[in-house]
Amino acid sequence: MTAKEAAPLRIGILGAARIAPMALIKPAKSNAEVVVAAVAARDASHARAFAAKHDITRVHESYETLIAEPDLDAIYNPLPNSLHGRWTRAALATGKHVLCEKPFTANAAESREVAELAAKSVRVVMEAFHYRYHPLALRIEQIIASGELGKLQRLEATLCYPLPQFSNIRYNYSLAGGATMDAGCYAVHMVRTFGGGTPEVVSAQGKLRDPQIDRAMTAELRFPGGHTGRVRCSMWSANLLQMSARVVGDQGELRVLNPVMPQLFHRLCVRSADGERVEQFSRRASYAYQLDAFAAAVLRGQAVKTTPQDAVENMTVIDAIYRTAGLPLREPS
Repeated sequence: MTAKEAAPLRIGILGAARIAPMALIKPAKSNAEVVVAAVAARDASHARAFAAKHDITRVHESYETLIAEPDLDAIYNPLPNSLHGRWTRAALATGKHVLCEKPFTANAAESREVAELAAKSVRVVMEAFHYRYHPLALRIEQIIASGELGKLQRLEATLCYPLPQFSNIRYNYSLAGGATMDAGCYAVHMVRTFGGGTPEVVSAQGKLRDPQIDRAMTAELRFPGGHTGRVRCSMWSANLLQMSARVVGDQGELRVLNPVMPQLFHRLCVRSADGERVEQFSRRASYAYQLDAFAAAVLRGQAVKTTPQDAVENMTVIDAIYRTAGLPLREPS
């Protein structure tokens, strides 16, 4: 760790994104090791208004000048999906650590490029699957590893929410949009994490907003160990709101309501030979746990769970879902 990286960790934000206050600014206010020090946006007036609202001291006129600022240690990248890879690479080129919003890049090939650069840079690059750092997710892993559920047989994850605003960038193919990119990346990540590997895609069927953009997707999966999986996601479908995961073994079953943002509400139910029980966890925000992990990785060299290589595996499954559904892969811009 260099002197520049001594606490507090100084982070700059690329873009005045709506997710930034919840994902970074609010948790940073209660984290003594982190300072949100700068922001840049395509519209400088937008950046200035954002900075004033959130007490950010420095505003940059461009993304380039922000990532070049020597007084910043790290960059938070919540830009549109198609820009994630481009600006993560640019930040690495200036020696910055990067917390990049999901999905990591537009496709698996781009993820591999960024992962190779990250490995050479010896910088921390972390994909922002915040749920992965919450005690709820850690407990699910513990239960599976304990053998209480027996041999894994089936994993299911669903993330559906209503987004009827079809002008939203999440429906924009040129910005690498689509339900599988936005909501499905969580479902894919959960079945991979709890399933203990990277599955093949057996089948996939999308419901389309237009010939290139999925508004909903269902995919059946098969893991190398023989157990199967299913991911469901939507931004607009008959299933308006559902966030859940299910893990089935030959000796028990685990169900969880809202594994994505358990600080809002959650319920973990376990049924096994030991009986049935419900477990509940801290209401502290998953984003706060994520920021703790990012700061610990940069300042003390601790390992992160959502690595660039993990992102490559996730994007590989997402690409396979699109191919199997007969849809084009997303492209960087």
